[in-house]
Amino acid sequence: MGMFIKISKVNNYQYVQLVRSYRENNTTKHEVLFNFGRLDEIQNNPSMQRLALRLTELSGLSRQSPPSLTDMSEAQMFNWGWFVYRRLWQKFGLDGILSSIQKAGKTQFDLSSACLLMVLQHLLNPASKLRSYQQQVRYAGLPNVKLHNLYRTLDILCSHKELLETRMFEANRSLFNMQVDVVFYDVTTFSFESVKADSLRDFGFSKDCKFKEVQVVLGMFIDCEGRPVGYELFPGNTFDGKTMEKALAVIEKRFGIHRVIIVADRGLNSKLNLKRITDKGYGYIVASRLKNMGQKVHDEIFSPQGYQELDNQEEDTQIRYKIIDYTNTFRLEDGSICTLPEKLIITYSSKRAKKDNADRNRLIEKAQKMLENKALIKASSKRGGKKYLREVTDNETEWVLDSEAVARDEKFDGYYGIQTSETMLSAGQVLDAYHTLWKIEESFRIMKSTLEVRPIFHWTEERIKGHFVICFLAFLLERTLEIHLKQARVEASPESIREALNSLQLAQIELEEKKYFIKTKGTELSTKVLRTLKIQPPRNVTPVEKLLLET
Repeated sequence: MGMFIKISKVNNYQYVQLVRSYRENNTTKHEVLFNFGRLDEIQNNPSMQRLALRLTELSGLSRQSPPSLTDMSEAQMFNWGWFVYRRLWQKFGLDGILSSIQKAGKTQFDLSSACLLMVLQHLLNPASKLRSYQQQVRYAGLPNVKLHNLYRTLDILCSHKELLETRMFEANRSLFNMQVDVVFYDVTTFSFESVKADSLRDFGFSKDCKFKEVQVVLGMFIDCEGRPVGYELFPGNTFDGKTMEKALAVIEKRFGIHRVIIVADRGLNSKLNLKRITDKGYGYIVASRLKNMGQKVHDEIFSPQGYQELDNQEEDTQIRYKIIDYTNTFRLEDGSICTLPEKLIITYSSKRAKKDNADRNRLIEKAQKMLENKALIKASSKRGGKKYLREVTDNETEWVLDSEAVARDEKFDGYYGIQTSETMLSAGQVLDAYHTLWKIEESFRIMKSTLEVRPIFHWTEERIKGHFVICFLAFLLERTLEIHLKQARVEASPESIREALNSLQLAQIELEEKKYFIKTKGTELSTKVLRTLKIQPPRNVTPVEKLLLET
């Protein structure tokens, strides 16, 4: 809400504090940022005198009448942590790219500034476009953007999505010597605060188990470092597996990547998808549906012969694996038989076994509650506790706990399968590649929480698509910053990065009709971020017009 100088009386003394006010749970609270000390001591303190003299010099006032701290106005807070993302924005050449798009379309407003504002809001303070417009003054030195130009920017970005992806891909290759030979692909859904379906949004199954809500399906490619390479949007009623064919065509045409190993979760493991991948000349590493495989494979899984121990850092966790030569055989629509030579890598983890057991017990508990209230059974999906219920018919239909289904699942506790077309790769290489898939799952979590792309309040298809371009650019900048920090041996999560950059604040005060920025103290991580990107922080006290000029 703001910052101000507060003088408090304790016993017989007055104390000077720099205080920030903020709202929490509809209550105004105060946080002390600096304790200047006792007022009577400050008046004779050389350090405070130097601050007063510095303010005097900057304001052009006479040294004979230095300003008093008690004469300062209440302070307004500004963020300068956004300078970090501006540095990366410039590294990718986004100012130039967006400027050329602006000129080609004869757009009158500053497209780059409008785009940057929305990206910053996603990264530092997720909010609606209206809220972004209202809060833009919080970024010290960021050019002002009109509200209707923010919405217009979304329309323009929609039209230039492929160009931006391609240019970002090329910039990544240049900046990081990026070698894209392993690409991770997965899909997720994004929901809408809307009940109006159109050609993009449609009703479909949500991964959050919410039915009949309006949504889109996002399929994303990332590289082995977790950087987004590209994405495609599909109508909300598109099943995961249906996204693969178009996505493969896109990655080949737009990025010119000719040798790719697609690493994907079991949701994309359909026999037809695997054929589409190999027909393109690509390889795949996908999670197996072990429970659906034949008895011969099941016998191999549960036979102790052939398992090897895997080096593991965790104590009290046993991990072992075995490799099976496997031929994936299936019939195509035209009746012909397709065979795909594969390696099937079976892993067993005692830690995973405990988790599988706990997960199943929760479902059994839900199933038992359904039996106590039969109305819940009809309303439930087969994915939940209902999978452990069996319908029996005598004189009337009855439901019972399916103990045979429980026993079948229990046998697979701790087992996991990965199948690959890359028969020349070692088991370790395959497992390493598949375990990296968590980065794309983390990517979706970032987009859904840290970057807050949903719920989406934009109503037109063009603006929805433009909104995802903003999310893509924001995610690329955030991941790039993480990589820079990792190379400097600084480990930081997206949440801690956001907190660190938001800690870089400037307090604007007015003294004798002159405005100044006073730099507040950041965090330990914010100091490391600035050092890593070689960004010089502002001086402790800076005239507002000087900082804006430098910005």
